[in-house]
Amino acid sequence: MVDDVEEEKPKRRKQRKTRGKPTYIDVHVGQRVRQRRTLLGYSQERLADALNLTFQQVQKYERGANRVGAGRLYELSHALDVPVNYFFEELPDAPEGAASGPAMQEAAQRQYDSDPMAQRETLLLVRAYYDINDPAVRRRVLDLIRAMGRSAEAEDE
Repeated sequence: MVDDVEEEKPKRRKQRKTRGKPTYIDVHVGQRVRQRRTLLGYSQERLADALNLTFQQVQKYERGANRVGAGRLYELSHALDVPVNYFFEELPDAPEGAASGPAMQEAAQRQYDSDPMAQRETLLLVRAYYDINDPAVRRRVLDLIRAMGRSAEAEDE
């Protein structure tokens, strides 16, 4: 005897928008990891070793391709000698219409690229400046750079 019982179809769950994909916040956190790592003079390999990861995973975090979990963020804060909230400082508002995905990553990257404090050259300059032990020499270097900036402005006029 065969019952004519209608087979129940499994209900589909409504998919979340991010579905585990990185958001603009993840991109920002990755950029802050890169900024701090560069400022400390660490290579991706050195940071990866400290976290027991591959350097490729560190690359993915820094690009915002992979999300950084809470536990890993805690480990990063210790490896980079900063409080956890460092990674969220200067967090911009969400790029309009880009909660996640390639458009969000492109918008976040443009914002990051336009920030002179996020540029590798700036970070290397700051690191070199603080490597100067003598405060008087550091002051003279700062005065020289300021004078060079003023002279460049005068040439532009």
